[in-house]
Amino acid sequence: MPRLRPDRITPDDAETIALQALGFLADDPQRVSRFLSLTGTDPGQLRAEAKNRDFQVATLDYMLSDESLLLAFGQEAGIDPIAIGPAHALLSGQT
Repeated sequence: MPRLRPDRITPDDAETIALQALGFLADDPQRVSRFLSLTGTDPGQLRAEAKNRDFQVATLDYMLSDESLLLAFGQEAGIDPIAIGPAHALLSGQT
């Protein structure tokens, strides 16, 4: 995904960011374990929940709650971490 400008994020971009964030978490057993524990999600439900808008919002909310995680995700995904806030707002209906 090319660098997104935070003021130009579409709903599709926001969903893609949330799915990338979930993939980022899932790639590391320690990260995903903590995320699943905090969300109360079973590992077997992860794929089905990924399509759920509320779960996407929760994923971005989790990312926004930990700056070091947010920065690592942004660097790995090639996404400006500043774009995560607007993506979260779009998915949660705050814009």
